[in-house]
Amino acid sequence: MIRIGNVTIPGRISLSPMAGISDSPTRRICRKFGAAFSYTEFVNTDELVHRAPKALKMFRFHPEERPITFQIFGNRLEIIAEASEIIQELKPDIIDLNMGCSTRKVSLRGAGAGLLRRPVLAGKIIEAMKKRVNVPVTAKIRIGWDSTSRNYLEVSKILEESGADALTVHGRTKEMAYTGLADWNAIGEIKVNRRIPIFGNGDIKSFQEANSKIQEYGLDGVLIGRSAIGNPWIFSEIKKNELSWSDVSEVILQHLRWMIDDFGEEFGLVLFRKHLVKYLTGLDFDQAWKTELLEIREWNQFEDLLLSDKRRNVLAVL
Repeated sequence: MIRIGNVTIPGRISLSPMAGISDSPTRRICRKFGAAFSYTEFVNTDELVHRAPKALKMFRFHPEERPITFQIFGNRLEIIAEASEIIQELKPDIIDLNMGCSTRKVSLRGAGAGLLRRPVLAGKIIEAMKKRVNVPVTAKIRIGWDSTSRNYLEVSKILEESGADALTVHGRTKEMAYTGLADWNAIGEIKVNRRIPIFGNGDIKSFQEANSKIQEYGLDGVLIGRSAIGNPWIFSEIKKNELSWSDVSEVILQHLRWMIDDFGEEFGLVLFRKHLVKYLTGLDFDQAWKTELLEIREWNQFEDLLLSDKRRNVLAVL
């Protein structure tokens, strides 16, 4: 058990927040297989202060997702603080400030990883959030803006001193985005120098590797991102490549049912396509069958095709 402020986290491996991926159905399917807690996708504080329905809708969650962390991003202290107070009404367990998004439209505006270049401002934002809310406040950072400014020790120190209750560290710079390899030694260095819980993130590809990183670097936990898409079993000792097609298809249909419940039939099926592609990764199947599945916009047709005789083209999990 780990504690973030007054919140108990019932495990050490969780799903990383990912834009366009970590919606409520995906968080639920990952929790079902052992993810310790949930992060929402990040939401723009400029929209939240105007109580934009679309922005607030991003924070919908089901009770089984708790502990639930609402993640936000922005570049203006007062706006971020006000947004934190607004979303507290929706009963999150934790509020997290995104300081890791590397996309140009976010980071070059001074939000996301852009805050790594202004660590003092980032600290003041954390202080302001802490004054406005009564839930733990955390941040997700990278190890620096680029290879010449790996200021992770400075940033983590300022955030800790400003009252952050925990930090998650992605072991890449903003400039790297998702290229190269995550620097876990830098993550470990932060853990050695900080007193608050530290979670690592980057390149985890299995449950065993996640536990190995926790042990090797003395971390409080790790977050798994891309490797969890289409593989919720990664949060448990179950190995996808040892499952039968029946096991895999059952989870596909459960995940899709929840997507349709949340987003409607047609849109839910469209949004599910990126998950389906990953669920099918590692399987040997007829490409025409996959193509047909990806074009369907009705639940009954999808279920029938997934479970029909055509599925016999799926030979084995590799």
